[in-house]
Amino acid sequence: MKSKELKIFAVFGNPIAHSLSPLMHLAALDRMGIPARYVPFCVTDLQKAVEGIRGLNIAGVSITLPFKSSILPYLDETDEKARQMGAVNTVWNDQGVLKGYNTDWLGFVLSLKEHLDIQGKRFAVIGAGGAARAVVFGLIQEGGRPFILNRTPEKAQALAQAFGCPFFPWSQITEIEAEVLVNTTPVGMSPQREASPFPKELLRRFPWVVDIIYNPLKTRLLREAEESGCRTIDGLGMFVHQGAEQLKIWTGMEPPRPFMGEVVRNHLLSLEEMNPPREEDQTL
Repeated sequence: MKSKELKIFAVFGNPIAHSLSPLMHLAALDRMGIPARYVPFCVTDLQKAVEGIRGLNIAGVSITLPFKSSILPYLDETDEKARQMGAVNTVWNDQGVLKGYNTDWLGFVLSLKEHLDIQGKRFAVIGAGGAARAVVFGLIQEGGRPFILNRTPEKAQALAQAFGCPFFPWSQITEIEAEVLVNTTPVGMSPQREASPFPKELLRRFPWVVDIIYNPLKTRLLREAEESGCRTIDGLGMFVHQGAEQLKIWTGMEPPRPFMGEVVRNHLLSLEEMNPPREEDQTL
């Protein structure tokens, strides 16, 4: 992207007010020397919103909940990996041709590889939604051995069958063994910061505990994992890397990843200072 004309980027979701993508992407684009705007849209009609990408000449769009799967029929082309996952989180307007990609799985893998080797390790993945699909796909791509845990057996079984990996009903959580526990559910996300998706007394059996939530940076799950002697990884790295991979697709340039992480981390820490956990929350 050599042109210095103003580029318009966007994020489509509903709700969207909570998204930190505008903060991170705008900071990165400015650091990269690309004049740009990054606009959050609370979308109520997805088909018309996608048509608006062409009509408004939007260069690229981040796709978040609940549209990652439902957007596929409206795109001109979809990357093979996104098709395999059945989800798109990135749209590139390539001279009027709308191309869909998924960078969530790569964001997770890149974040994880900063801390540990994935190859051959067993991963207990909590959840069976879209985030779990991206995580399981990424782990398999890198030679990991994921299995699915979910309170709804039907969803866990469907995801396990889609990727050819085992699943365990929640009633068997005391029997599972893995090197890494990964939470892909929203349990523990702000404002419900004192919820946890997994019993504290069982955490010590996992050398590593990962939570893809990044707000708050340290969820109750991660706090309790540290208290149990586990090593932990928060969701900030995944968020930064998936966003950086989007920017690479849109601009052809390598984004300033450490800077992006610093921007988001500082913002989240400032939110923590303004809204510390209430004493009554600690007992929930």
